[in-house]
Amino acid sequence: MAIARALINEPALVLADEPTGNLDSRTSVEILALFQELNRSGITIVLVTHEADIARYAGRILSFRDGRLVKDELIAEPREARALLAQLPAEEEEEA
Repeated sequence: MAIARALINEPALVLADEPTGNLDSRTSVEILALFQELNRSGITIVLVTHEADIARYAGRILSFRDGRLVKDELIAEPREARALLAQLPAEEEEEA
């Protein structure tokens, strides 16, 4: 819901602080796929994460230690979330 609210006013920039925290794997990948799609449409996504595997979906990784930038890495071929989604099992519907 927070992502939908953030997109209502068609922002140029979205700040996402640990957007995949406490989510299951499939939902995390769906969120990353959405962010990649938004980025391709011209929206800058700033995603904060402590998870290196999540960061590999970005085109650029800035690493900080003690409040200082220690590494600025351009990722030539970021992981593609949509491709991973196709490999994950479909969500099972909950019984009523």
